[in-house]
Amino acid sequence: MHLFDLKTTVTYIISNINKAFAFEWIAESINKDKFNLQFILLNSGDSNLENYLKKNNFPVKRITYSGKKDIPKAIFIIFKTLLKNKSTVVHTHLFDANIVGLTAAKLAGVKKRIHTRHHSDYHHQYFSRAVKYDRYVNWISTDIVAISEVVKQILIEKEKVKKHKIHLIHHGFELAKFSEVRQSEINELKKKYNPSDSRPKIGVISRYLELKGIQYIIPAFKNLLIEKPKALLILANTEGAYTQEIRKLLTELPTESYIEINFEPNIFALYKLFDIFIHVPVAAEIEAFGQTYVEALAAEVPSIFTLSGIANEFIVDRHNALVVPYMSSDAILNAIKELLNDKKLASQIVSNGKIEVDLRFGIDKMILSLERLYE
Repeated sequence: MHLFDLKTTVTYIISNINKAFAFEWIAESINKDKFNLQFILLNSGDSNLENYLKKNNFPVKRITYSGKKDIPKAIFIIFKTLLKNKSTVVHTHLFDANIVGLTAAKLAGVKKRIHTRHHSDYHHQYFSRAVKYDRYVNWISTDIVAISEVVKQILIEKEKVKKHKIHLIHHGFELAKFSEVRQSEINELKKKYNPSDSRPKIGVISRYLELKGIQYIIPAFKNLLIEKPKALLILANTEGAYTQEIRKLLTELPTESYIEINFEPNIFALYKLFDIFIHVPVAAEIEAFGQTYVEALAAEVPSIFTLSGIANEFIVDRHNALVVPYMSSDAILNAIKELLNDKKLASQIVSNGKIEVDLRFGIDKMILSLERLYE
């Protein structure tokens, strides 16, 4: 028997993703002696992820996909691909991939059908009609990866999923990439985004969605400018359904006091521009995970947070971040001032935060859990 036949063939099906380090890290780190990892991407065109996979010789197939009208075609193509590749495990990520990929996997007789739940109670709160699709995905899956305790509890309590189906596996990160950034990379982004060397630099990496709480950061920053007129607000990942409201708030700021970055691929160097990082979702369950909680601490940036998603499990006020109440511009402003004025506190929370994420969120821990699930 050929060695290839002894491997477990795992097919990842992912929808509407351009760039995602997580899938690159999984592709690099999975045990190649045990698992034959393949990718099917549902995208309207090529992507950074597809280009990365091709460049590094990972098997990848793109299905042109732009919405509901493409579902029958996508199911049929995936069905044929899974049979051809003799896939024994299918692992889907994100809404469209879950519906299309798991349906095709069921039709193809794939016995282990896994999806990672990347949202929490978002549909319950904002799109109640979509909850029935979540329930379908939960039903057709043999296993569900919950990325935080928040997600796990929503699956159990709100969607009545059996506990034996659910596996709590936190996102893992190549944490060294956040601390081992070349000074030349940082200088390049400084020249690009802050050529006048404005400071202090307040960083936000979040899509423009109401639930992310950016609408409370901007008024806090506006008041900070009274004392720190040369401060700079750096907003990254600036797309989303709340864009119009955010832009209206930004008109109240001097144009030179903020910059919007639609997409910056070098996220590791971008964090190094910030003197303070802020992430303030509006409720405890609104984030499923919140990767920026981990990334900011891994990058050793003093941070101000509300508790949502994964932060509920490890962020402690004045230990590894400053925690503020939900939807409070005044609290955000006071926290910014405290971190700027108390360098000892800022240094202490940075040190503790780095220790916490190193203990909890290394890529190896996640990979080991995934391999056990696939076996």
